[in-house]
Amino acid sequence: MHGRAGSGRSPVDEGAGKTGGGRGLMLDTAFLITSFVTLFVIIDPIGLMPVFLALTQGMSSKQRRAIAIRASVTGIGILAVFALFGESVLGFIGISMAAFRVAGGILLFLTALDMLFERRTARRQHQGDEIAPEDDPSVFPMAIPLIAGPGSIATVILLTGQHPGIEGFASVMAIVVAVIALMLLMFAISGMVERVLGPVGINVATRLLGMLLAALSVQFVLEGLSAFGFAN
Repeated sequence: MHGRAGSGRSPVDEGAGKTGGGRGLMLDTAFLITSFVTLFVIIDPIGLMPVFLALTQGMSSKQRRAIAIRASVTGIGILAVFALFGESVLGFIGISMAAFRVAGGILLFLTALDMLFERRTARRQHQGDEIAPEDDPSVFPMAIPLIAGPGSIATVILLTGQHPGIEGFASVMAIVVAVIALMLLMFAISGMVERVLGPVGINVATRLLGMLLAALSVQFVLEGLSAFGFAN
């Protein structure tokens, strides 16, 4: 009796403690859902599927699978680095996020030009089945900047900033892996999409996607310039 009275906690207090724990769980669940939706929209696995198909046009299923895996692993690694160290990575070498956006936009625009004028296809016709290192899109532009671009990098920096520590980092990276796993699933069915569209459909889709990538690259550049105060 005395021991229970000396504890200073009533059944109401104990119930409040349980309610508080449940609220914390709800907040964690809300954070996970919001983070997943945000990264899914930013990385856009569904939107990347036709881009992947255009960039790997004429390749075998084995080559596409290898490129998809390399792009995914590279993208996860880059996002993990930024989730751990945040803006200090860019700040250490004196690069702002705005400058990163401009650089990513310019590089993406060069890829868009290749897609518009079929330079990649012409190179493959002279090289046969072997893919030259400069023609492998796994690192650029798939991993950078399409998967680990300015938007996704900024997102993981913000999300890990909301929940600092190893638990926050683990939660954010688990979400990153889940989104990229869905992206791999989209890439796995890209061959089926290619067979349905045929050569003419792929050619049309490649040029249209080249235009979209060009517009996206210009948007990256404008956002970077806007942050510098040049394009308000």
